[in-house]
Amino acid sequence: MHYVSVEGLTKSYGINPLFKNISFHINEGDKIALIARNGVGKSTLLRILNGEETPDSGKLFIHKDVTVALFEQDPKFDENKTVLENIFHTNHPVLNVIREYELATDSEDGEKMVELFGKMDDLNAWDFEVKVKQILTKLNVHHLEQAVSDLSGGQRKRVALAKTLIDIGFDHKHTLLMMDEPTNHLDVEMIEWLENYLNQENVTLLLVTHDRYFLDAVSEEIWELERENMYVYRGDYENYVEKKAARVESELASIDKAKNEYRKELEWMRKQPKARTTKSKSRQDNFYEVEAKAKQKIEDAQVQLQVKMSRLGGKIVEMKKVNKSYGSLPILKGLDYTFSKGERIGIIGKNGVGKSTFLNMLQGLEKSDSGKINVGDTVVFGNFSQQGLVFKHNMRVIEYVKTFAENFPLANGGSLSAAQFLELFLFTPDKQYTYLNSLSGGEKKRLQLLIVLFTNPNFLILDEPTNDLDLPTLAVLENFLSDYQGCVLIVSHDRYFMDRLVDHLFIFEGEGEVRDFPGNYTQYRLWLKDNEKKDNKWQALEDFKSKGKSTEEAIKEEIKATAKRKPTFKEKREFEDLEKEIASLEAEKNKIEEQLSNPDEDFERLNLLSKRIGEISSELAQKELRWLELSELM
Repeated sequence: MHYVSVEGLTKSYGINPLFKNISFHINEGDKIALIARNGVGKSTLLRILNGEETPDSGKLFIHKDVTVALFEQDPKFDENKTVLENIFHTNHPVLNVIREYELATDSEDGEKMVELFGKMDDLNAWDFEVKVKQILTKLNVHHLEQAVSDLSGGQRKRVALAKTLIDIGFDHKHTLLMMDEPTNHLDVEMIEWLENYLNQENVTLLLVTHDRYFLDAVSEEIWELERENMYVYRGDYENYVEKKAARVESELASIDKAKNEYRKELEWMRKQPKARTTKSKSRQDNFYEVEAKAKQKIEDAQVQLQVKMSRLGGKIVEMKKVNKSYGSLPILKGLDYTFSKGERIGIIGKNGVGKSTFLNMLQGLEKSDSGKINVGDTVVFGNFSQQGLVFKHNMRVIEYVKTFAENFPLANGGSLSAAQFLELFLFTPDKQYTYLNSLSGGEKKRLQLLIVLFTNPNFLILDEPTNDLDLPTLAVLENFLSDYQGCVLIVSHDRYFMDRLVDHLFIFEGEGEVRDFPGNYTQYRLWLKDNEKKDNKWQALEDFKSKGKSTEEAIKEEIKATAKRKPTFKEKREFEDLEKEIASLEAEKNKIEEQLSNPDEDFERLNLLSKRIGEISSELAQKELRWLELSELM
């Protein structure tokens, strides 16, 4: 079924076009990811499709039987109503009885629940109620009688997401679901559940996201808005990167060809008399077309981050028997840890288990109940927090930056003015004189990152840094952090970002327990699944014994059931070679770490060594994962 047709759509703000003369179609079952730099018009396009904005020109057709649902970055609520009233806002008998039943369940009103059982049966509401219960539980939406106005930013996003999913799941056969950054403010378990839910529901989806694993899991096609045009790529994110690189290379070759032709035509134009024949007039018109193409610029502008990091001393941060609680809720129980140079640690855990409190304690913003946190004299923290920028609404971007410093020192010994540094962060001269409250969410995040780096930190603390950043900026931030020689602590729900950057994880498991896991996020998930399988095996063993079999018989049966194939000769050789390769890489890594701590090394040499240690860490992660797989067979 044909859902949406768009022809020649154009939208501008002032003299700057967001997109120009774009056309596309959406059919039932399509799963599309829309990506672009911040400020190019992703959210505007979604609002046009939702009827909230009108294009400057072009045609838009939406099938009369199709319902369009939009999940926005800044959800809109009736602030005077409760969570429950906002979620179940439609006046329908089935939704009304489910609303009453959920309220009775939430308040543990047994009598009311019994009374509503009959009504639920009469309306065949149980199947949909199960789906509602799953959505509310997985998104951690509780306290349904709470006023929406009292919710935090993250709670509002989860309530809005629950509302959207319940809406599309009820009584709509044909729905186009549009989602603008749905993974912001969700923890990793919620994101993985949402991936599975969207795949099971078989919805038609148009998605804006910076989460590359989420993008690959739920979409089959990528649309990119760039330089006023739309480009379509079938396949996953990796395929998009490859195909885009090929397209840009082809366009650059075409522009070079046009430049050569332009030089010849320009010479001809200069020699021509003022009076034009019909033939020369035609060539003149062609000249202007060639000129436009020759002067076309393909700008792959990137945030260039070359900071002069304050040198770290031998002592960084020591945490000794640190305890912290909020009332009866333990956050940390006797945590001992000593940070080393160049450590990259990812922090994961459910919302409310103390991750942000831990970061604040590390920086001395909150005190521990007991224990010691000793911070080295040379440590300079750079805190990229979820709080965002704090500014006056009548202040311009350039004025705000100058309140921190007039100049920014570079690693090569030079310096940049505030205006020059802003340009490196993709703030054009015009944009620098924009008022702060007019910036998009992504632009504010980019400016916040700039301000953090102005302090020349050697210990970066990044609390959800990927929210609202576009994919090109994210890629450059990842490259910068890969080469960064200081310590990095990252709290993020972006699994791709974590996998690429961290060496090990602090897993906040709740009740004050923190596990130090030696690996990245994907390796941790594999470890969890493996442990779940082991737990299931022991449970099966107990079940077998409960049927009257002896322990010996049960063990034999378990061994027989889980018997593995023997490793091949090739796999044995690979296993032996891997052990040698891992040892060699670890020795090289240790040697480079010693060289990096040498204060007499020149900058270029240090830069090369930093890149190599990043490559080694990546190789080690892959080889160790393969070694674990083969060790199961040995």
